[in-house]
Amino acid sequence: MDIRELKSKFIQSRDYNTDDVNALMDFAKKAYIQNEISIKEYRQLVRELENQGAVIPEIDIENSLIENT
Repeated sequence: MDIRELKSKFIQSRDYNTDDVNALMDFAKKAYIQNEISIKEYRQLVRELENQGAVIPEIDIENSLIENT
């Protein structure tokens, strides 16, 4: 799967088009978690999206459900 195919699936699923690379990254992550794409496809999509400016949001420590030890 490439970015073009990911965008197409996004449009079919969400009924709107986006060029927001962060939204596409979230969509790719969801597809991977739901076993719709392989880890290899997911990694390739993440690389391509990061090259286009996508970033993985940092976790807000204060609102995290994981305790710091």
